[in-house]
Amino acid sequence: MLRPAVLNFAAVIAAALIGTSVEAQFSQTRGPVFASQTVDGVPLQPFSFKREPQRAQPIQVAYYTQPRVVRPAEPVNRDDSGVEVRTPGFDLTDSRPMVRGNRAVVRNGIAYAPSNAPDSVKHAIWAVNTICRRPYVWGGGHGSFRDYGYDCSGTVSFALHYAGMLSQPLPSSDFLRYGERGRGRWVTIYSRHGHVFATIAGLRLDTTDLRYGGDVGPRWHLDGRDTWGFEARHPVGL
Repeated sequence: MLRPAVLNFAAVIAAALIGTSVEAQFSQTRGPVFASQTVDGVPLQPFSFKREPQRAQPIQVAYYTQPRVVRPAEPVNRDDSGVEVRTPGFDLTDSRPMVRGNRAVVRNGIAYAPSNAPDSVKHAIWAVNTICRRPYVWGGGHGSFRDYGYDCSGTVSFALHYAGMLSQPLPSSDFLRYGERGRGRWVTIYSRHGHVFATIAGLRLDTTDLRYGGDVGPRWHLDGRDTWGFEARHPVGL
């Protein structure tokens, strides 16, 4: 049996050795290092509670926003004198612009067909919109409904053709016998020898510019004109 003094000396030596080992590990890892196995003998990797600070990493955040609805500007209608007239209720659908009610309106030279008009009247208005920038050409629109330019009777013939009311172009004098006598509800043709124009859903379709004078080609006008000397006729049913 060992004496107590011998046991104490052995304990001191063992403690010193353990301390030296721990101190060496501490100096290598810059922190306390714990045993690499549990009391049950299960091996573990060495670990330390000391952690080096990590650099912050940027993150990306995705989010959804509701698109902002932008209301279209209200169309502006101007008469021949340049006075601005605002008309609500426009339908800006492609090449078939439309406005509520019984009367057509003009915006930037383009006519908006009234929603209450018959389809034949709407189609006539929309068709004329495709030629309303063409120049005045004497005899234009008579050899074919599709032409580079139009004169007065060629313009009116074009409108009536796309309304389904005329199969071939007519000269102005032939409109004196066209359709029925008097003004129509939707379309009225005013003809005399040498000139013809029409009113369609309240707009004047004419090749003569009364404001500046001269023949300018197919155009929509808000104002009327003196009908003295003209014969009023209208297509049957319109």
